[in-house]
Amino acid sequence: MPKGGCHCGAVRYEMPEQTVWRAICHCSDCRKQSGAPMVSWALVEKDQLKVEGETQEYASSENGRRQFCPKCGTGLFYTNDASLPGKVDVQTATLDDPDALPPQIQVQSAERIGWMEKMHELPAFKRYPGIE
Repeated sequence: MPKGGCHCGAVRYEMPEQTVWRAICHCSDCRKQSGAPMVSWALVEKDQLKVEGETQEYASSENGRRQFCPKCGTGLFYTNDASLPGKVDVQTATLDDPDALPPQIQVQSAERIGWMEKMHELPAFKRYPGIE
């Protein structure tokens, strides 16, 4: 079972390999909450997610709830009982091995930042330029 956690280690979790879906989300709520141009998620049944440590919850929309580590601020989980009853989305970039559950789809692409479409055209460095 894939395992992951927050940046400081205060929250750890274990989740099943079987997911409803694995998606990259481009919505503005995910971007604002994470400070990143997109967020990767894996949707699982709530009762299949095992969490050790305490999270804090934030109401990011009328029905959306985001859970994060109150010590370091790492975003971890998302629930929405109206549209995803009994399910929880896990931020897969917080997995110990994010390659274990690669994305299958992109969602909310109508809100994707324009420059994201050409990311593959930008120069890429293994580390910071000049420090490689």
